[in-house]
Amino acid sequence: MIETPDIARDIDALDYSQITILPEYIDANGHMNVGYYTVLFDRALDLAWARLGIYSRQILARGYSSFALQSHLHYKRELRLGDPLDFDILLLDYDAKRVHYLMRMLHRQERWVAATCEQLSICMNMNTRRSTAWPAEALVGVAALNAAHQDRPRPAEVGQAIGIRRRTAT
Repeated sequence: MIETPDIARDIDALDYSQITILPEYIDANGHMNVGYYTVLFDRALDLAWARLGIYSRQILARGYSSFALQSHLHYKRELRLGDPLDFDILLLDYDAKRVHYLMRMLHRQERWVAATCEQLSICMNMNTRRSTAWPAEALVGVAALNAAHQDRPRPAEVGQAIGIRRRTAT
């Protein structure tokens, strides 16, 4: 069973220092290639999900997992080889099967935001390969994190549509 009183503090305190920008992530432009942002967000998410109990050995052993349904990345600043990273996560909403969240990728020392990733994930029954409700004990952690995050501000990136913004002629 997941203990929930300090779940938000525990998620906020996760150590992401083992997630690094490897030389093979750097492209011809001298910065991290866009595809590796997704890789690093996924690695960071695994740590948060394991703490919540929705993507850990315990849930996988019971035949459940988490699948991404939709993702929207915003690239804010270039990352280069050697830039230290940190991440944070904001749980925006959830229901019995899904979680909606926004993660930020930050420069560890300077604290500027390199990218954000808004995502919707779903619980999957790995035996049937169909969506299902989160196990009750996992949902307890999700509900506690959601309650703790309700007073946090929603970043401007949440829910943004992609497209070319045109100015009207005046």
